[in-house]
Amino acid sequence: MLAQERVEEVVQLCSSLVKIPSFSGEEQKIAIYIKQYAEEIGFDEVKIDELGNVAAIINGVEDGPTVLLDGHIDTVPVQESNWSKNPFSGDVRDGKIYGRGTSDMKGAVSAMLLAASYYAKDRKKKFPGKLIVSCSVHEECFEGVATRNVSAQYKPDFVVIGEATNLQLNNGQRGRAEILLETFGKPAHSSNPEAGINAVNKMVKLLSKIQNLETNNHPVLGRGILELTDIISSPYPGASVIPSRASVTFDRRLLVNETRESVLQPIQELIKESMKEDPELKAEVSFSRGSESCYTETIIEAERFFPAWLYDESEPFIEKTFQNLKTILPETTMSHYSFCTNGSHFAGEANIPTIGFGPSMERLAHIDNEYIEIDQLKKSVIGYISIIETLTNLNDKGNAHV
Repeated sequence: MLAQERVEEVVQLCSSLVKIPSFSGEEQKIAIYIKQYAEEIGFDEVKIDELGNVAAIINGVEDGPTVLLDGHIDTVPVQESNWSKNPFSGDVRDGKIYGRGTSDMKGAVSAMLLAASYYAKDRKKKFPGKLIVSCSVHEECFEGVATRNVSAQYKPDFVVIGEATNLQLNNGQRGRAEILLETFGKPAHSSNPEAGINAVNKMVKLLSKIQNLETNNHPVLGRGILELTDIISSPYPGASVIPSRASVTFDRRLLVNETRESVLQPIQELIKESMKEDPELKAEVSFSRGSESCYTETIIEAERFFPAWLYDESEPFIEKTFQNLKTILPETTMSHYSFCTNGSHFAGEANIPTIGFGPSMERLAHIDNEYIEIDQLKKSVIGYISIIETLTNLNDKGNAHV
């Protein structure tokens, strides 16, 4: 059980963080607040890197693994007129904390910071290895891109993703990619369409074929989704001009073992076949790229391809963590994320053993009148302490230290 004083601490911290707006690229105030708070409660070092990620570090007195708990501190925007209360009030009532970011994911960040602090204090730092709570930026725009800096600097042996799991232990997730499909035509006056090539018409024909493409299916992660999310013609507005270019964006939910090449290949083959049938068709497909400015004014830029990842339940670090969680939270089961997280980098790119565990439910992320249940928040602190205990006593192959 968690002492009432500690429950009140985590509730207060979560409420305080919610009161600080921190949209992606605007996390400076909350980063400074977290740095000062972590220093006050006894973390050995607290660093802010060039992108604005905060790393709060506690060193154990013995050699052992580096365990990193990651939670992002940016949130999606709000449409305040749709909220019944101030989205940055941090109101505590009826067993819940309300406000933007409570579930996604300032509640988990609060629980991680205090769980690491409690674990170290209760043991007078007599534990193996190092604890790092990573409070990362720009996740909502760029899952895992900013955390490339974190893993490069601290080289964790194990990572815990704090995104909402409803207190289940997650062993994987689908990944995400943004696919850009473009068709190119020839401009002409719309009163004389025969003189031009309408790029939108070419796109429509191509899309009718792409809709029939089948994506792979995974026994655990489900289907690899390919869903159109926008279509843009150029010039826009047309003003009596035949569009000479059209672009479409697809959201592609990725499965494990899908590569950049394997994801684009079916569309590339379909384009080749279509170009043979229609010599006027000119089309290209690629992954879109994004560029974002951090609050530190550093620019991050990357291709929007964020891999899936999945660990077998029999992996020692998964199995031991699950067994120990079950002893204190009997309702815990194994699950996986349906959405994309910073685990795309830690597990999908860097191959670092990674799990997910966090308070609240996936469906509460990004909604109006967002909230987190205090009971979930309290139990997540207990869960994080158990996870820290388990992972700090494992070596980098997942076996117990002897």
